[in-house]
Amino acid sequence: MAKTCVLGGGGWAIALAVLLYDNGNEVTIWSKLENEVKLLKEERENARCLPGVKIPQGIHITNDLREAVIDTEIIVMAVTSQWVRATAALLRDLVTEKQIIVDMAKGIEESTLLTMTGVIKDEVPQAKVAIISGPSHAEEVGKHLPTTCVAGAENEEVAERLAQVFSSDVFRVYTSTDTLGIELGGSLKNVIALAAGIADGLGYGDNTKAALITRGIAEITRLGVAMGGNINTFHGLSGIGDLIVTCASVHSRNRRAGVLIGQGMTADDAMKEVNMVVEGVYSAKAAWLLAQKYQVEMPIVEQVNKVLFEQKDPREAVHELMMRDRKGEMI
Repeated sequence: MAKTCVLGGGGWAIALAVLLYDNGNEVTIWSKLENEVKLLKEERENARCLPGVKIPQGIHITNDLREAVIDTEIIVMAVTSQWVRATAALLRDLVTEKQIIVDMAKGIEESTLLTMTGVIKDEVPQAKVAIISGPSHAEEVGKHLPTTCVAGAENEEVAERLAQVFSSDVFRVYTSTDTLGIELGGSLKNVIALAAGIADGLGYGDNTKAALITRGIAEITRLGVAMGGNINTFHGLSGIGDLIVTCASVHSRNRRAGVLIGQGMTADDAMKEVNMVVEGVYSAKAAWLLAQKYQVEMPIVEQVNKVLFEQKDPREAVHELMMRDRKGEMI
């Protein structure tokens, strides 16, 4: 048993809090938003983000951050990537070197090109920082549908501890010390999922999506290896596993936004329609900047950026991808 707190009041935060509680851990949910805390206390549910998943009475809910994190062994960062730095900054004077902050957000900070654990380390250098990633939509985790993920930490003992605390008969956790590879897979797959959704919105078929997934993981792997990640990580749960589910699932916000863009919406209008944070839109620019920095060819990422930010016609983007110079598959 561990004393844990989950930062965030959205669907992913609630699914994780319920998972941890069902595993026998002490759990507190924290949100900075007073209205959200009031709603969660009264309704024991976030009906907008995760309908049908009730928060057990044994889970404490608060907007007092000190109360939530003091003497807590594991702090689960379950806010969206755009709020990771601001939330981590609030922890700077509260967290000790004995505590573990485990990031659950998937993204790359555009201004610094840091992964989320890099952002947390920047703000809370004294903490042990780790990540859990893999094919794990909140809608399914909240309903106790089986999945597997990977816990990554530079210290193998930290990864093992997280696997022990999070693992259950419906949530199997593997371990790894390749935190960079895990994070890059989890962040960049959102950009490829936008492309897959755009293809769906254009009315293309399963062949198109399979091609995008396959060539997408090739792009992610090229960049990840160039940055120092382990090639095997991108063939695992946080790489191809997470990419498949995000490109294909009805729960995927990134795919849904892509569908709307393929049907003619702008990126801004698509995000408003989805009514949740679409991480791939925020990671797309950072992915393209990293590709240029490390001189890695990423044509799908390039075209997604042009569709999102240069109003390029999606059909023209697909045509350009198809008509690129021919080359060997493994080059």
